[in-house]
Amino acid sequence: MSGQTTLEEKQLVVAVMAGDRLAFTQLVGPLVPRLLATSARMLGSRSEAEDAVQNALASAWLARGRFDPARPVLPILTTIVLNKCRDRLRRRKAARFLGFGARLELELAADSAPSPESEAADRQALNQTIAEIERLPVRLREALVLVSMDGRSHAEVAELLGTTEKAVEALVYRARRRLRKKLARG
Repeated sequence: MSGQTTLEEKQLVVAVMAGDRLAFTQLVGPLVPRLLATSARMLGSRSEAEDAVQNALASAWLARGRFDPARPVLPILTTIVLNKCRDRLRRRKAARFLGFGARLELELAADSAPSPESEAADRQALNQTIAEIERLPVRLREALVLVSMDGRSHAEVAELLGTTEKAVEALVYRARRRLRKKLARG
């Protein structure tokens, strides 16, 4: 996040602030795949991720008057998406605690080449890994998802999470260490 916006992005932000819905679509459209990927990794469910991003974009539209044309939009939208994910994770935790709802089905990418035995073992390992990522505390999960899975730099993640690069490095290290320990036992 260089902190710099292009002239086109600045013009779109100004138009969005004035209430131009088409400009909003043009501004956020190219960012949606990245926001969806981040959300899906946080929530472990494509449908929940889509809902979280949709809610985040609705919130962004409602708060458009607070946009700053000099600031890039992706970090702002990512922060809103992370907040929506945190809300969903809190609701999910409360529902589990109270005994409501069933376990969400995890979406797995099908691989046509491996044998059925290999595919079953891979699916089991993937399910276990996803389950362990979901059990991480939210702060560790956010750092891990943003750095390791979303490919963001420690500086970008530090800015998004409102912390330092060293803190992000420590969070990612702790998340990976926990995952290694849990997966080695399993």
